[in-house]
Amino acid sequence: QVQLVESGGGLVQAGGSLRLSCAASGRTLSSYVLGWFRQAPGKEREFVAAIYWSVGRPYYADSVKGRVTISRDNAKNTAYLQMNSLKPEDTAAYYCAARRVELGAQYDYWGQGTQVTVSS
Repeated sequence: QVQLVESGGGLVQAGGSLRLSCAASGRTLSSYVLGWFRQAPGKEREFVAAIYWSVGRPYYADSVKGRVTISRDNAKNTAYLQMNSLKPEDTAAYYCAARRVELGAQYDYWGQGTQVTVSS
């Protein structure tokens, strides 16, 4: 019932910034957590950040704290991932996903992904 569409990926130089968007449809996200994940070639999928939709409370992976900000526009039903001071190791396919707020719930809804490439 939740459809997610990412956009905003592209090629950026190291030290630059990029803002990814995730547009949600199908149902309201008041009982959901919206998360961002990334996966580089040959590596496991990695959690990046998430936001509790109803209150806009964010949390982050230690690897990106200080460089990444997750936010949401409730009126547009859209989440954002602002990435600053990008590094080549940030290169990956980025996915947004949604899960219910209950502890231990799985991310059952996923977008198609958007590629972020950071050049040195």
